[in-house]
Formats: sequence, structure tokens, C-alpha cells
Amino acid sequence: MTTLSGKTFAITGAFGALGTAVVQALRREGADVAALDRADAPRDPAALHGAKAFGGVDVADEAAAAQAMAAVIAKFGRIDGLVNIAGGFRWETVEGGSLDSWDALYRMNVRSTVAACRAALPHLGAGGRIVNIGANGAVKAAAGMGAYAASKSGVAKLTEALAEELKPRDITVNALLPSIIDTPANRADMPDADFGKWVRPEQIADAIVFLLSERASAITGALIPITGRV
Repeated sequence: MTTLSGKTFAITGAFGALGTAVVQALRREGADVAALDRADAPRDPAALHGAKAFGGVDVADEAAAAQAMAAVIAKFGRIDGLVNIAGGFRWETVEGGSLDSWDALYRMNVRSTVAACRAALPHLGAGGRIVNIGANGAVKAAAGMGAYAASKSGVAKLTEALAEELKPRDITVNALLPSIIDTPANRADMPDADFGKWVRPEQIADAIVFLLSERASAITGALIPITGRV
């Protein structure tokens, strides 16, 4: 038996490069997977390895997030864990950028995570798992990363606070803090970089599988760097 057989997990941002890798890893471990994304449909449905796709879901919208989790329950009858991958990135300086970017990144990164957690919590029982995707750049922000790092810092503090809140319910909440992820979009944006130093989506997916498993039952409130050789 694989490690997550009989479990059902909801993944936000599931149609992107990291989301797809996580869906595939969970399917290999025997889990049922609800793949949620703001896009209407995955670019390659076969890449989801039989996961149920729920497209057109803006999880930053509280009503939409609640409706999506209800649809997952209607399909699978349970939710054992939530992985919050949905988010966004903008590079711009404080002086040359826009306050609108701070609002937009807050919505994409913090509000989406909070709303998805709130929507999933009524369905999570003892042994439930939540894994959030933060950012290592939030630990030490570089120039042009102010709005993004601030929003991902919000994800980190949400993780810590929610982990404490849910200890009496035996639900763990942890976050991974990736550096640059080796995705086609990042390669296109930084063509001269050493891609071999970046963390691969599959490596992040492996860490998520562990955090969702029974082996990680004693870990909660952790902010775990996963940075490759950056």
C-alpha cells in the first residue's frame, strides 16, 4: 500500500508547474486529488494523472473557495489535507512601483491562502494536514521583492498562528519556503542563470508528500527552507 492511499487532498494552483508536480506525486502515493485552479482548464489534462480538475476557482474569493471545497466533498466525501500553492509574483521597486501591486500580491498570496484554509477547515478532522507555500525571499528580501516578500511573510505568520489554533484538533499546519523554482517561466525570465542550482518542483513535491503523511504528525508550525543550492 502506498503512503497516502485512501486519503483525499485539495490542491490550489494545481494547474501550474509546481501544482502539477504535487498532483502527480500525490497520485503516485495513492491519494485522491482535487486539483483547483483559477484557470478554466489544465493545459494538459493527462498530466494530472487522473486527479479531478476544478477549474475557474478564485480561492481568494471566500464564497468561491467555500463552494469549491463543497464540490470536493460532493465528489470524494472527505478532505484529509489542503496544499496552498495558488499565488503570484511581481518584481518592482518600492519607489518605482505601485501600491496596487501590494494589494494585488496580498490578495494572490495571503488572502487566497486564508480563504482556502477557512473553506477547508470545516471538513478537516483529526490528523488533517495543511501545507502552505511561502518563500525563502521573505526571510531576507532583495531589491524589487518588497511587495512579494511582504505577502509571503504573511503566509508564514498565518502558518504559525493557524498551527497553534489547530493543535487541539490534531491538525498540522506547515509551510515550505522555496528559493527560485526551476520552471519554464523562470527559465524564460532568467535565461543566463545556472538552472542546476534551483530547486525542482519534484523536490518540493516530495517534501509536501512527507508533510501530508503520518510520518510528519509531530511537525506543526514549521517554516521549512527548500532552496536547492541558491
